[in-house]
Amino acid sequence: MPVRTQVKDRIAEIIFDHPPVNAFDAALWNSLPALIRELGERPDVRCLLIRAEGKGFCAGVDIKELQADASRIVEVNKGNFLTFQAIRQCQVPVICAPHGFVIGGGIGICGAADAIIAAEDCFFSLPEIDRGAMGGASHLQRILPLPKVRAAFLTGGRIPVREAYRLGGVEKVVPRENLVEEAWAFAAVIAAKSRTALRIAKQALNGIEPFDVDRSYRWEQGFTFEMYMHADSQKARDAFVESGTAASFEEEA
Repeated sequence: MPVRTQVKDRIAEIIFDHPPVNAFDAALWNSLPALIRELGERPDVRCLLIRAEGKGFCAGVDIKELQADASRIVEVNKGNFLTFQAIRQCQVPVICAPHGFVIGGGIGICGAADAIIAAEDCFFSLPEIDRGAMGGASHLQRILPLPKVRAAFLTGGRIPVREAYRLGGVEKVVPRENLVEEAWAFAAVIAAKSRTALRIAKQALNGIEPFDVDRSYRWEQGFTFEMYMHADSQKARDAFVESGTAASFEEEA
């Protein structure tokens, strides 16, 4: 199963296990919102923990699906938006415990959550500019300051977890082998509190945010669609799928 769940001690856990890199196609992205809502609405759940097995947390969307059929971007966009929205609007706090890579849609998942407990080997990246797409900066801005987000977005570069921690975007950095234990311990502190208080607190915190992340992300997705209408977008996807590298545009006038 690419996604597993369990509920224990008032904590619901979602585990990504979709080799090789936890990259999701449109169908899988669109299955996540209902799962998140269902777990968040359970009266025996007070905290939701999202983590992953394998090489890294989440590599975002399945570029091979989009290379084969660019029109799938419509369904992918829908699944991304609804997944991130479901996390942010979940009735109970959502904690992410990433390791390895957090790329593209993985940024959206972590950026929509309430707190991040990360492994020492973790890094964050939005390589959309090299994949013929846009989007993700809205949720990265919930983690990191605007100048850092712009620099990372425009270069497609990586932000090491220690830098994210230094800037206040990550609550705690722990050894990889201790990640699950540390994340569960943090979630247990939350799960010991009143479900009613947690639900109200989350509504209050969402309401005082400085910008509407859902509206901002929808704005970004419009530019993703615009980018997909350009030949450079297909060129970027082809280069990534065929060689794993960014396409060259140095000969442009």
